[in-house]
Amino acid sequence: MPDRDQYYHRHDLPRFREIARGAPELAKKFFEWYDAVFAEGALTAREKALVALAVAHAVQCPYCIDAYSKDALEKGSNLDQMTEAVHVAAAIRGGASLVHGVQMLNHADELGM
Repeated sequence: MPDRDQYYHRHDLPRFREIARGAPELAKKFFEWYDAVFAEGALTAREKALVALAVAHAVQCPYCIDAYSKDALEKGSNLDQMTEAVHVAAAIRGGASLVHGVQMLNHADELGM
């Protein structure tokens, strides 16, 4: 698409459910499940929004970051809570990279280094 200067466009986020055009039955199942996941349960809707915000940063989805920043704020989270959730995501991503260093250590040990 030559008229698009970048991949991400904020105005595309509200179009998410249009994905049903290509596979309506699959989309229906997905969105029923998705909506059920975010319903109040053992976690409050606010807590789920914070979890989603953290995961959005971990998977680096700009659409999700936009959606769950707004959702977390609307559900009563404050900037300190949201920032802490993002730091949790960053710690998990960093830790996941570091723990894989054990694979490197195993190879070094096997080669007698």
